[in-house]
Amino acid sequence: MGGMAWLSIAIVAEVIATSALKASDGFRNTLPSIVTAVGYSIAFWCMAQAIRTVPVGLAYAIWSGVGIVLITAIAWVVFRQRIDPAGLIGIALIIAGVLVIQLFSKSTA
Repeated sequence: MGGMAWLSIAIVAEVIATSALKASDGFRNTLPSIVTAVGYSIAFWCMAQAIRTVPVGLAYAIWSGVGIVLITAIAWVVFRQRIDPAGLIGIALIIAGVLVIQLFSKSTA
């Protein structure tokens, strides 16, 4: 499996873990707390596999950027958190940054 595939799995696991972290209510709810611990463990293991072939700086930029966008979308839909115009502009800039890396950087190949 390639580095970008590992990175994709790491992102999904991290987003699931972070969503469960919110639902854990400060680790007061058992099942979401377990999902958080397992999700972060999977995310870090997959990230470790990804950075064997993807430069760590680019991998982390993609991981954090995509994670921020996905978590913000989940927070908006699931947790009914509002996003103000400045937040939307920031999210758009993050998406633009990830797209620039993916489409134009030769370092991710």
